[in-house]
Amino acid sequence: MSANTFDQAREIYQRIARNMERVMRGQSAAVDKLLAAFASGGHVLLEDYPGTGKTTLAKALARSIDADFRRLQFTPDLLPSDILGVSMYDPRGQSFQFHEGPVFTQILLADEINRASPRTQSALLEAMGEGQVSVDGQRRSLPELFFVVATQNPIEFRGTYPLPEAQMDRFSLQFSLGYVAPELEVAVLSDQEKEHPLDRLEPCVSLAEAVFLRKVVTTIRVSAEIKQYVVTLVQSTRSMAGVQLGASPRASLALMKAAQAQALFTGQDYVAPEQVQAMAVPVIAHRLALESQARFSGLTAEKVVRDLLQKIAVPV
Repeated sequence: MSANTFDQAREIYQRIARNMERVMRGQSAAVDKLLAAFASGGHVLLEDYPGTGKTTLAKALARSIDADFRRLQFTPDLLPSDILGVSMYDPRGQSFQFHEGPVFTQILLADEINRASPRTQSALLEAMGEGQVSVDGQRRSLPELFFVVATQNPIEFRGTYPLPEAQMDRFSLQFSLGYVAPELEVAVLSDQEKEHPLDRLEPCVSLAEAVFLRKVVTTIRVSAEIKQYVVTLVQSTRSMAGVQLGASPRASLALMKAAQAQALFTGQDYVAPEQVQAMAVPVIAHRLALESQARFSGLTAEKVVRDLLQKIAVPV
């Protein structure tokens, strides 16, 4: 990879980040994680309280890239065909015509994904894992740049269906935005006093540039020592006390790719342990299932990952 290619890709990232931060006040860390997932070809689950900016974050990314964007509100009566599409009979042509659903887009916002039934949630499994969907016995490819941002509220239980482990494993990262400092919240009020800043946000990169960014991320060097460090972190979750289900090999792959993106963002053409450590919690924690007794005693998946980061030797 030439220095010019690396600099071009990093400049594209910086352009998107600056554009998004015009809307997302005080959320540079969330922007950085979202872009790490996007640039590494993964998907994101945002879990946070209402009104913290989950939907706005997804829309800010979509507005910053000249790409197709669709928003789908998940509800208990939503059907798989409402996501994937359906074949309808055309009396003029005397044949069935397939009408594409919202999943046939480049950036999909799956709002409140845990409000839909497991049957409907599963409609996204193949799309997120393989970049295709199977409808009426035919496989249909999704766009090259296909990115899902799903949201859910962690405190609502009525009328919701917890995402199964297989679905959680499809999300490269899960993280929360949290509340901003009081002075930044005042700035948010000022920004939206007359109109929402999203209304003024214009695309700052083309679709081709976004695809280029993804391709450059795959060229970031990962040494054998770093790969072993990633695998050791992930494998150690499977033998930790209180963990019922550890992280899968898909977690190792997601962690390596997210670390590659983070390395590019920080100006390095190679992955260092710092990038792996920065991405470990948002990549691994949501994939862990804890034993009931461990949860009742106060153990959390985030704490499990942080403890492992302290225990496992860092490659030099």
